[in-house]
Amino acid sequence: MAVIQTKALSRSFIRGTEQINALSGVTLEIHHGEFIAIIGPSGSGKSTLMYILGLLDRQTGGSYWLDGKLTDDLTDDERAALRNQKIGFVFQSFHLLPWATAERNVALPLVYQESHGESLGERVMMERARESLIAVGLSDRLKHKPTELSGGQRQRVAIARALVNKPQILFADEPTGNLDSKSGSEILELFHKLHESGVTVIMVTHDNQIAAKADRKIRLFDGQIAEDTGHAAP
Repeated sequence: MAVIQTKALSRSFIRGTEQINALSGVTLEIHHGEFIAIIGPSGSGKSTLMYILGLLDRQTGGSYWLDGKLTDDLTDDERAALRNQKIGFVFQSFHLLPWATAERNVALPLVYQESHGESLGERVMMERARESLIAVGLSDRLKHKPTELSGGQRQRVAIARALVNKPQILFADEPTGNLDSKSGSEILELFHKLHESGVTVIMVTHDNQIAAKADRKIRLFDGQIAEDTGHAAP
């Protein structure tokens, strides 16, 4: 079974008196363990697609199944709980709390889990945060705040945070966009290791060289799939 399946997915916005069609009839399947790059120029709909697949936005037409579950009619709370269980996010701008240490930043998804009735306790949460940071090579940066870290290290903290709930799917939106070439290569190598461990990695990028690192490339143009290469069999 596909971990992600969409049928005729569309997303439109009203801007003034004009309707903008960001996505138009996107149908696709993504299977467990794939490493995918969603690529396209600015305005092609790639980030809109990622936000819908990540349950951060809702489509205006079509249907979306996540791990076999139809998401169309889920409440916001149900979507948030499903997102917390199955999905991790890495963004270009890191989105770290500047006043919190690396381990506190990484523990944030577990705090959300705690507030929704799954009691882990402070000790367990911090242990899991430390384990996640160690897994991305930051065992010596646990107590550092974001201002005390390099760009590459901050992105590693963001990846550790995305992984602390052991998600099935990792979404990365332009994850190397704010990094130098060396740090960017290190982050891509880390994604490959995560992919090899069984995590489904879906990376949004406008850069063909970055996209070439993925096993499958879905190219969007004007809100539609223009090309889908390296498609994995079910």
